[in-house]
Amino acid sequence: MNSPEPVLYEKRQKVHNKRIDGPFRRFKWLVMLVTLGIYYITPWLRWDRGPYAPDQAVLVDLANRRFYMFGIEIWPHEFYFVAGLLIMAGIGLFLVTSAVGRAWCGYACPQTVWTDLFQHIDRLVDGDRNARVRLDNAPWGPAKIARRLFKWAIYLVISLATGGAWILYFADAPTLFRDFFTLEAAPVAYATVGILTATTFVLGGFMREQVCIYMCPWPRIQTAMLDEKSLIVTYKDWRGEPRGSVKKAEKNPGMIGDCIDCMQCVQVCPTGYDIRNGPDIACITCGLCIDACDKVMADIGRPRGLIDYATQEDCEAEAAGHPPKPVWKTLLRPRTLIYTGIWAALGFGLLFALGARTHTDLTVAADRNPPFMLMGDGSVRNSYTLRLRNMESRPRDMRIAVEGLPGAVMWTDTVGREQAAGSHVVNVPADAIRTVRAYVAVPAGARPQDFTFTLTSLDEQRESDSVETGFSAPGEQP
Repeated sequence: MNSPEPVLYEKRQKVHNKRIDGPFRRFKWLVMLVTLGIYYITPWLRWDRGPYAPDQAVLVDLANRRFYMFGIEIWPHEFYFVAGLLIMAGIGLFLVTSAVGRAWCGYACPQTVWTDLFQHIDRLVDGDRNARVRLDNAPWGPAKIARRLFKWAIYLVISLATGGAWILYFADAPTLFRDFFTLEAAPVAYATVGILTATTFVLGGFMREQVCIYMCPWPRIQTAMLDEKSLIVTYKDWRGEPRGSVKKAEKNPGMIGDCIDCMQCVQVCPTGYDIRNGPDIACITCGLCIDACDKVMADIGRPRGLIDYATQEDCEAEAAGHPPKPVWKTLLRPRTLIYTGIWAALGFGLLFALGARTHTDLTVAADRNPPFMLMGDGSVRNSYTLRLRNMESRPRDMRIAVEGLPGAVMWTDTVGREQAAGSHVVNVPADAIRTVRAYVAVPAGARPQDFTFTLTSLDEQRESDSVETGFSAPGEQP
């Protein structure tokens, strides 16, 4: 007889999770409200940067290649700040995983947050678990169709708001909001909203736990990072087995475990997983099963903690009769301390770099064709392209000076040779780069040598930047 073909993908069984109340459920409520509030409200926050810069608190200005976050402005050449934040986010996730398991998946992951929101919509429209199961099993009719269309319409509104909020991070929110509904926005805005609306509607409304189990790579990464010292949601089988009812336990004292096989832990799980089967990728470590089990234990007069956050090491010790280790000792271990140290060092490093950076920058490019020109009076002229960067949200006067080149004079594309001097003042617009063509001449007989362009702001900050370059002339450089 031929063995059946192995199945890599199990057909989805729709999850109807039950309403539950408890500390973990309330914490999920808090996280959902905070994260959704941040996502939807942040584009509308204002931040006064003066008349020459946008007043949106958080803005990814792709057109001008700027990133604004409250009082911080990041230029393209400062992308290392963004890279540093991404590295900190990654190490932060490593830290959280090593300490409390898949807490990111259980509480703060966008898929978890929006799935949780849609599941509450299910309860609002269709009722709690039993009512939803009955409705699913009921034949299609006008009432069921109307209820489904109403619920999906709410899904669609939430999904549209999700996609709409995303594009507001890339342009002035009030202006783009008005242009969007007056059909004056750019086509890319409508395309982006359409894609994000569709993905939110499908992934959050219908695929839900399938995304966590089959699509997302992060659960696999997190699972690989767990060890015997990681706090995870654990069923204490040594205490709960063998399972049996309260009456059976009363008839057989000491022979029946604390688990009464009520299935409450499964019914409240957002992914429909039975935590009593042990750790699994389907468990997102949200703790709702802990709330459900603790409630049942309280009802039957047994101690809480049959399902709890615990490490494998502590469970083995507790099963052997030893007292559980305090949580702070579990968290303060070398691995978490190392991650914390690396994370903090990166954070302080970025803060130092942010505080030490100047808002004045200079780049110099010498003309190579021709490298120099002989003037009528015998002097030698070189040409340079200067890029003066003003990273302040106000115009600033800046002085360009030539240093280390004896007898040199300079003029620009806006200052004629008759006004040639060792330095010139140039006005650089707010939050902009000004390109200046500079011509440097030295008396006859000059030899090739290196010199320095210095740029100094003429405001109270007196910031400066300098670039060393070369002066080309007939002869060989010593």
